[in-house]
This record gives sequence, structure tokens and C-alpha cells, in this order.
Amino acid sequence: MAGSDVSSNPSGETPAAATVDLKLEVVTLPVADVDRAKRFYEGLGWRLDADISAGDAFRVVQFTPPHSQCSIHFGVGLTAAAPGSVHRIILAVSDIDAARQELISRGVEVSEVEDRRPPGSDAAGRSYFLYASFSDPDGNGWLLQEITTRLPGREWED
Repeated sequence: MAGSDVSSNPSGETPAAATVDLKLEVVTLPVADVDRAKRFYEGLGWRLDADISAGDAFRVVQFTPPHSQCSIHFGVGLTAAAPGSVHRIILAVSDIDAARQELISRGVEVSEVEDRRPPGSDAAGRSYFLYASFSDPDGNGWLLQEITTRLPGREWED
């Protein structure tokens, strides 16, 4: 697969890998209607982790997609971002057709599967190149990305 390396290191040397665990835990989604968003993500079958409020000025609702190590949350008093302004949140799936059908069966409008292989690419297989998209009721955009085989170096060693 052809590509470009982007680095802020002018010498071209590769910096050593960080040694402290930094695990992406939660992504904040800006929504206009917390209860509507809660119904949508419940409808996806995602695990409800929390629904906590402290008066009218603060509420956080957290969901986790099946088998994900990262959650989403939304609510009141969490972000100043405009509702629907988050895009390209990627859900890695092993079977994009099955994932797409599952979402459709739950009432979600999902795009057709699209092969986004770069023009002239000689990459074999489907992994990393197949996408389908959907949005939540506020317009926050999600991508399903089929990943069946990870690229070399894409797994952390314990």
C-alpha cells in the first residue's frame, strides 16, 4: 500500500514509542436533545453505562458499543460544540455487510457499502477499504470500516 509519512521531526528519525498507557476512553458527542439521543443509542443495542444528572445544568449519558474499549457520552454541560458537529467516528467491524444489516434492522439509515481503495492501489483484500456511513438524529457522523486483518505494527505489545 502506498502512502506518505507525516512527521513533525525534521531529522526524519522515528521517536521512541511512548511507554505510558494512554487509552482512548470516551468521545463526547454534542447533541441537541439528550433523551432523543439516548433513545437512538439504546436502539442500537449499545450498553448504557451511565445516566447521571445534577440539576438542570449537568447531565451525562454514556454508552459503549458492543465489545468496544471506548465509549461515547453526551449530555448537558459537557461541550460547547454545536450539535451534530462530530464526523468520521469509525467503528471497526469484521463483517461490514452483517454490521450494516444489523443497523438497518434497528431502523437506522445506513449508506451502501463503498470501496474507498485509493486510485491505482494494488492493495489486496477488503480490510481497511470498505466503508458504510450513518448519522445519529443530530447529524453526528459514523463510519463502519471493515478490518479483517490488521496492518503490521498495528497491535500493541503487552
